[in-house]
Amino acid sequence: MVFQEYSLFPWRTVIDNIAFGLEMQGMPKEERYHVAGQYLDLVNLEQFRDSYPSELSGGMRQRVAVARALALNPSVLLMDEPFGALDAQTRNMLQKELLEIQDATKKTIIFITHSVDEAVYLADRIIVMTPRPGRICQMFDVSLARPRDRTSVEFANLRRKVLDLINLNCAIQ
Repeated sequence: MVFQEYSLFPWRTVIDNIAFGLEMQGMPKEERYHVAGQYLDLVNLEQFRDSYPSELSGGMRQRVAVARALALNPSVLLMDEPFGALDAQTRNMLQKELLEIQDATKKTIIFITHSVDEAVYLADRIIVMTPRPGRICQMFDVSLARPRDRTSVEFANLRRKVLDLINLNCAIQ
């Protein structure tokens, strides 16, 4: 799981944070650092291996959190608004990187977001929830080709459909 807050251990280096779950699973030290190093490479932070979280930007911290989660080789990666606290430029960069990571790892990712734009950009399927109590209102399959162009008519049309549903139907159920 990857949270909105990075949930990194401030007293551990980047590589130690990534290796933590493997350590808890009892993986031998040499093997866990080998695996952690592979995921460090995947998120392009090799040069920050021995840095501490306080020395990293928010986007870099989130990439460490993604690497830590992936190092455990989960069948499903749950991401709870992981880019919500980031500036727009970093958020867009990490969205692109997440798609590259998903393509490389072939992992199923369940991504929770309040951003319709982010959902349309990232998702193969969007599930719109009702307000409290949270129930499924409607699902949309996203068949837009990748890489997606946020300025295309097709992108805008799907974004509008989802927003209309949220504003009209789901809010009053």
